[in-house]
Amino acid sequence: MAEVVGIIIFAFLIALSIALHELGHFIPAKRFGVKVTEFMIGFGPAMWKKTKGETTYGFKLIPLGGYVRMIGMLPPSKNDPEGYIRATTTGRFATMISDARTQSMQEISPGDEDRVFYKLPVRKRIVIMLGGITMNLIFATVLFSIVLVGIGLPKPSLEVGAVVPCTPSATHPTGATLPSGNCPTGTMAAPASKSDLQSGDVITAINGMQSQDWDAVSIQLRSLAGESVTLVVDRNGVAIPIKMDVAVVQRPIYDASGLPTGKSGPSGFVGISPGVQYVQQAWTSVPAYMWDITAATGKALVSLPLRLYELVKDTLIGGGERAIDGPVSVVGVSRLGGDIAAMDQPMVGKIATFLSLAASLNLFLALFNLLPILPLDGGHVAGALYEATRRWFAKVRGKPDPGPADVARLLPIAYVTAIVLVAMGVIVIWADLVKPISLG
Repeated sequence: MAEVVGIIIFAFLIALSIALHELGHFIPAKRFGVKVTEFMIGFGPAMWKKTKGETTYGFKLIPLGGYVRMIGMLPPSKNDPEGYIRATTTGRFATMISDARTQSMQEISPGDEDRVFYKLPVRKRIVIMLGGITMNLIFATVLFSIVLVGIGLPKPSLEVGAVVPCTPSATHPTGATLPSGNCPTGTMAAPASKSDLQSGDVITAINGMQSQDWDAVSIQLRSLAGESVTLVVDRNGVAIPIKMDVAVVQRPIYDASGLPTGKSGPSGFVGISPGVQYVQQAWTSVPAYMWDITAATGKALVSLPLRLYELVKDTLIGGGERAIDGPVSVVGVSRLGGDIAAMDQPMVGKIATFLSLAASLNLFLALFNLLPILPLDGGHVAGALYEATRRWFAKVRGKPDPGPADVARLLPIAYVTAIVLVAMGVIVIWADLVKPISLG
């Protein structure tokens, strides 16, 4: 039941993200006088719609995006009179462009000639096209701020989260028991599991030394391999000493950069898994955190074609497991929302993970839409900047105003891009259905 609730909640967050993106286009378009005929969430057949004023609002069947329809997105050809499109064109691409231009002109009703998108100054067109990206960035910032300042970042605490039953090995690094309940061959019962230590105990001292934080406790226990140790824990306000012998296990050795050296060495192990506490951060930490996440998202975006290729080759064809950091669709993200809701962790942890995932999704949507390719928002911005540059050069050279940039000529590229994006979406959705990423 919790999993279903999680899927529903995250599906709502996705729809909200899409709605905010489209609202970012809608508000400045209306403010600048452009006629907006449709405001839709989703694609395909309409599930619900209502016309208010000159705009039809609605939800469509496929929740993979949304759109705001503004009249006059495509300007007339340079050689055509205002409001007139030539009927004769030759060639497949020429016909495609002419048909799109004709449809754009047919949306302009008498009296709306000055309410078209292409007649706006370049700066206003850029504001409209960047509005959706801005809304996603604002939403991501708000969500990350709630997580950082309101909830806090997770940090290991001195509370015992769980007692690990077995010592780890190279083949069984988690220390879990076999389905039979016995420890795997080559391992033994962990010292903590043979003691009176319980989940919820708070470690206050080790061998008479006051414990400051989990990192200090972990370092101290690892240094006591093969020795006896006395832990003092706080259990419901009562100080209880617990003695145990520290086991010796082989652990990987890391260099100063935190990278594995390929070597291993003896280390102490008692079998304590720490609890988690959430440490609230200062408001000043939000910009730096956003910058780090944005940089990581940008790298993920650059590597997207390679990760998609690996998804097809290694997972869909090769039958391998999904990479946890690989591409995922709205279907997969919603399923992850269900996994988060079903996880055995405190509610505050679930909320923080939910909000962080939704914030990361909005950040990715913003950066993805910035790509200077039609039909993405960045493609329209690039077209407007090209037009401004061309007009500036004409003015400097004393030439006549060349008029609006004919973005209709780029429609073949936009159609190819749209086909590629749909194909990518189908591949990832199929992978999310047959080989979903799981947090369980």
